[in-house]
Amino acid sequence: MKQRGRHRRRRRGAALRGVLAGTALALTAAATLISASQAQVAENPGALKPLTSRADTGPLRLQEHLVPAPALDRLAAGMGRPVGVDAVLRGADRGMREAGDCSSDDRASLPVAPAAGRAYCWDPADTAGAWRPASVTTSGDAAGDGLWGTRRVVLAGWTHRTGAGRPAERGLARVAFVDTDDPAHLAYRWVLLVVPTHGGRDYRPLTSGISGMVWYENKLLVTTRAGSADALYVYDLDRIQRTTVDGSAIGRVPGGWSADGYRYVLPAVGSYRFTSGRCAASGPPCPGALALDRGTAPDSLVAAEWTAPGGDRHTRLWRYAFSTDPARAGLLATDAAGRADAVEAYRTRTTGVRGVLSYRKAGADRPSWYVGRLPGSQDGHGGLWRQDTEGAQAARCGSDASHRCWARDAGSLSYWQETGEVWSLSDRMLFALPLAGLDRSLG
Repeated sequence: MKQRGRHRRRRRGAALRGVLAGTALALTAAATLISASQAQVAENPGALKPLTSRADTGPLRLQEHLVPAPALDRLAAGMGRPVGVDAVLRGADRGMREAGDCSSDDRASLPVAPAAGRAYCWDPADTAGAWRPASVTTSGDAAGDGLWGTRRVVLAGWTHRTGAGRPAERGLARVAFVDTDDPAHLAYRWVLLVVPTHGGRDYRPLTSGISGMVWYENKLLVTTRAGSADALYVYDLDRIQRTTVDGSAIGRVPGGWSADGYRYVLPAVGSYRFTSGRCAASGPPCPGALALDRGTAPDSLVAAEWTAPGGDRHTRLWRYAFSTDPARAGLLATDAAGRADAVEAYRTRTTGVRGVLSYRKAGADRPSWYVGRLPGSQDGHGGLWRQDTEGAQAARCGSDASHRCWARDAGSLSYWQETGEVWSLSDRMLFALPLAGLDRSLG
């Protein structure tokens, strides 16, 4: 397995970092201000309640299941030598437009407050159908210097709605590999997520929503849809495989390997399951948003429970420690039996959380937890709150001081430590804003 240091390169000069930081876009005027008629002002979720009893933390325990190395090697032998992120980006075949060149509907999906510092819309063909983005992570998560090899990369997870479009693609999960080296000209390419079967002699599609995603070291961890036996799937970004047949099937076919027209597939190398069973109201949570926190020792995976917006079941927030064993780069810390326990957990009085972030400011004695949530109607602009064990604050906008100021159908949150930016996405756009600006908007 490649080590973390093999993917690092010398940081670029101050000029490039200045470009990446970006200048604020005048997007607030383009966004649609939210009126009181859209929805009732969101209820303050209040202070976080620590969960410390075994009855509360026990349902969060995970069991690790790794795909045997011979199965992964058999798949690679059949498909050909795996490729890396660079190979995918060199073949980027779709471009993104800066906010000023996007449609008014695209721009209306951006946050009202705080305003995005920079934003990009996808190729119109990708947002016209039943595919929707929900999760984001970056090479700023993967490596402390923000580089993967020599590149700066954003990964965005998309899921196909099961009730629309071609039957062959319903429920599939794919990742946009976005080259952000030139902030004015972003380009991306799709990679389909799959799971090895039959001892590596074939693969099947991952038919699940991926509402959370974290790229750490050379691993990509993604959430799965409520009701799945697996809470998280793990992918190795050094094991991207090329397909050889351009057909609608997914898996091994006469003459080679197919993935419904996708040039690349990413096979899972493992998964994590709750030891107490599938998610349920009284048991394990249904995992939703994920994020990386580099402010803990060791680094940790932050997770938020998915609960229905406006429902009676309140969300749990928790974290797992990452392993410090070089032989287990990118995997969670486990005991001798392969079990990972939550090292911190809370309950919040909110619902419908689509984004979560934990960050401790210099000198602070505790981290702040940022939660982005959907409104009770499950669509439209949601709210963004900052919480800790003492209380909660939210951005407000419009003459009625509504809390519904965040992005429309907002997705997950990812903090890029080197640039100080938070990346997120709406149902139509990818955007970033300084964490300092987000804090100012929250008072």
